Amino acid sequence: MKALVCNKPREFEYINKAKPDLEPGQAIIQIKRIGICGTDLHAYEGNQPFFNYPRILGHELSGILVEIESGAGFEIGETVTFIPYFNCGKCIACRNGKSNCCTQIAVCGVHVDGGMVEYLSVPVSSLVHGNGLSFDELALVEPLAIGAHGIRRAAIEKDEFVLVIGAGPIGLGTMEFARIAGGKVIALDINEHRLSFCKEKLGIPFIINALSDNVKEQLMEITNGDMPTVVIDATGSQKAINNAFQYLAHGGRFVMIGLQKGEIAFSHPEFHKREAILMSSRNATLADFEHVIDSLNKKLINPTNYITHRVKFDEVINEFENWLDPKNGVIKAMIKL
Repeated sequence: MKALVCNKPREFEYINKAKPDLEPGQAIIQIKRIGICGTDLHAYEGNQPFFNYPRILGHELSGILVEIESGAGFEIGETVTFIPYFNCGKCIACRNGKSNCCTQIAVCGVHVDGGMVEYLSVPVSSLVHGNGLSFDELALVEPLAIGAHGIRRAAIEKDEFVLVIGAGPIGLGTMEFARIAGGKVIALDINEHRLSFCKEKLGIPFIINALSDNVKEQLMEITNGDMPTVVIDATGSQKAINNAFQYLAHGGRFVMIGLQKGEIAFSHPEFHKREAILMSSRNATLADFEHVIDSLNKKLINPTNYITHRVKFDEVINEFENWLDPKNGVIKAMIKL
């Protein structure tokens, strides 16, 4: 079968690879769609944490189940996606129902080879029924689940102000689920095209350009002087994260979905006097995947808003570099097999 491997930063190569054999506890999926996310782009650029080369990228996937042991609760030929965070099932996180932050986690396309292949073997325990969704929709479930998990961590209450920093695909999904949870969403980004997308396509009521010299004043006006009770970073930018502490209301929660390599820094007195809560949000769980699939089936999210670029599998090398350029307006690039 054909596979696309990232040998080192900015170097892709198509290779021939043996089709996986069915092993106990595993299932084989014929890949039909591969969504490109920030993790793939960062790995290609050489600035993705927890990463080694060479690596086959890809973890936003959907396809057809072609091989599985009988009695597993799935049928050969059905459309599926899967949870790409393979866990040990035994560590303290797994025992407490937090397999998304397993101590031995192996993320497909990051720690182990991923889905830029024609056929992929995955644990049966990671499979998720398609429930009538299309290949495109199912390939969007994982990135949307990242946002859904962050919103679940934030425990958003109806009508509270939620500031989402970063209007990339993860941030956009986070805004959607903040809206579904009943929050009043504020989008903050430096890209006017992305901000316009938030307002026109997602119906986000408040948008702010982070390059403005009065961001804090705008937030004060929007929130009637209170500031947002929930601040969520979806940028993975050290500068953006450190800067965002000043936007948090007293008694508020700061959730970091974005990931960067360095250290965060903030004023302890300012944070302390707010009695603020700081938390990370890593990956997602089956409950988040099911929430996303249910939301898509209920038409609470329009998946056509997200896919802005399409390419065939054998054309990826020629197009990938273009997806890095903000001028090309990429929200979600989708590969078709």
